[in-house]
Parts: sequence; C-alpha cells; structure tokens
Amino acid sequence: MSTLRHSEIAGVGHYVPSRVVTNADITELMETTDEWIQERTGIKERRWFEEGKDTTANMGANAARKALEMAGLTPDDVQMIVFATLSPDYFFPGSGVLLQRELGIKDNVPAFDVRNQCSGFVYGLSMADQFVKTGMYDTVLVVGSEIHSSGLDKSTRGRGVSVIFGDGAGAVVLRPTNREGAGILSTHLHAQGEFAEELIVREPGSNRDGRVQYILDNELELYPYMNGQNVFKHAVVRFPQVIKEALEQNGYQPSDIDMLIPHQANLRITQFVQQKMQLPDEKVYSNIQRYGNTTAASVPIALSEAVGEGRIKRGDLVCLAAFGSGFTWASALIRW
Repeated sequence: MSTLRHSEIAGVGHYVPSRVVTNADITELMETTDEWIQERTGIKERRWFEEGKDTTANMGANAARKALEMAGLTPDDVQMIVFATLSPDYFFPGSGVLLQRELGIKDNVPAFDVRNQCSGFVYGLSMADQFVKTGMYDTVLVVGSEIHSSGLDKSTRGRGVSVIFGDGAGAVVLRPTNREGAGILSTHLHAQGEFAEELIVREPGSNRDGRVQYILDNELELYPYMNGQNVFKHAVVRFPQVIKEALEQNGYQPSDIDMLIPHQANLRITQFVQQKMQLPDEKVYSNIQRYGNTTAASVPIALSEAVGEGRIKRGDLVCLAAFGSGFTWASALIRW
C-alpha cells in the first residue's frame, strides 16, 4: 500500500497596490471619522487598485512570481493553479486561466477558481495539498487576489462595509517534502449555508429572467451587504473551534503554536480569538491596520509578511485560520 506524501510551502509572496487610502481619505467620501473606523475595525489604512495598472489576475501574478522565486522555481515548473477570489476579472472565465496566461505557463496546466470568499485561500490550500499528497502533482501554485474597491458603496449609506475592505494579492507554492513531520499536517473545512445572506453581494445573480434590467433598476444590490453583529458573533465561535480542531487532530495544545495567522477580518475578532486561545502578541500576526480586509488575499499576504519579517522560522508550528461569507471557515496546521 502506498503512503501519502506531505506537502510543504516552498515559497510565499505578496503584492499590494501602491495607492494608500487612509482613514482621513475615507472621511472625504462619507460621514465617518478615523476614530470611528479604528474603534470598530482596527484599520488605519488600506490599498486600492489603480485602474489600468492593477487587475485581480496580474496582482496574483506579481505575488506568484515572488513565491516562485523564493521556492527556486519558474512558472514553467507549475503543474496546477488554484486561484481564490470573490472579485474575478470577468464574470467568466475565471481568473485562474488569466493568471496562467499572465505568467506564460504552458497550455496544458489545469487552472481553476475557488469561490469561498474569506476562507477561499485556506480552502484552496487544502485542495492543493490533496493533489500533492496523492502524487498527482509536485508543484501547485495557490493564489488569493482581490479588488474590492471598485465595487464598494463609497457613501455614508455604505460606510459600515466600505471602510473595511482593501485590495491585494498573496501566493504560495506547494511542493512535496521528505522531512519527517514537516509541511502541512492537516486542513479542516466547514460551511453553514443557512447564513448565506448575512454577508452577501446579491447581484449580478442568475436566478431571474431579465436580470440585466433588474440590475439597472436595483443597482444598490451590486454592493456588499453585511449583518456585522451576526458575522462577529459566529466568527468568534468558529475561529477558536477550527483552530482547536487542527491542534487536537495533531496532538498539540494552543501553547504549542509559534504563529497564528488569522484571516484579517476585523482586529477586534482577532483580539477576541487571541484571548480565547491565550496566545501572546508575538504569536499572532495582524496587518489589517495597514491593508484592511482583503478577503481571500488576507491570509497569504499576512503569511508572506510574517516570513519576510523573520517571525516564522524553520520548524515553527504555524496555524492558518479563516472565517467568512457562506458562512465558511477553515484552518491549516503547518510545521514550517
């Protein structure tokens, strides 16, 4: 009987647009204050894309090039692409094939998109892990990339959502490893569809005749809606649950974690989870203050920054965790 291989993250990279949008800039668009935004979200600034320069696919490609370089690989080495995004360049086709084209990867490499919003990157990482484990592929590129700023209601009416989100991309390269007990130890995926409408962009939907005219008549439904209190209530329960699930499966305690990288949804959620898990500041990575919530890009951006800053070292126990629209939530436990 053949044994499953382990996969490891051989390279990480990220890209954020050069345009910095501060809370002071936001106050010029809507009735709000820097204090109001920081008190509710912890965010001080975020990045917004530049039209004609940044796209969801090319931001992902910029992050992917850095990840491949760290891994000592080239685009020609990639055997599969997993692209997580809720803001694809087109309604169809998905951004995975556009990334393939952007990187000049040979035509026969499969590429597909993952639509699991804030949990999308961890879902995609889990999927890629299975392909490497079984030996089907040796080199899988996993990307999370988002452009939110072009689809936000930048008025006082939409401020509860619009102050939160930013743009950016992150990527990792998965490769098999022969190191005993190293690499991705386990991944854990969950969903609870009964709350699908609590965090949603309803349009453009496909479940009505004359949908184009409907959108023209109901343009506000193109903007995100969030029941913030209910999202928060579920997030602070599901985050600790899915982290503990990963630890227990592998025989670890919260104190064994060297670095927790949560989805950057809200600094208050991260702080609540940190307290619940009794983790010191140096074991939890947060960059939402600088980038806002970049959905599927937030975990790989934070991971890339943590590695670049030397806060994750070889042998460290790293936990990735996410919760978001769907509701969906997920975790991955990694021996770096």
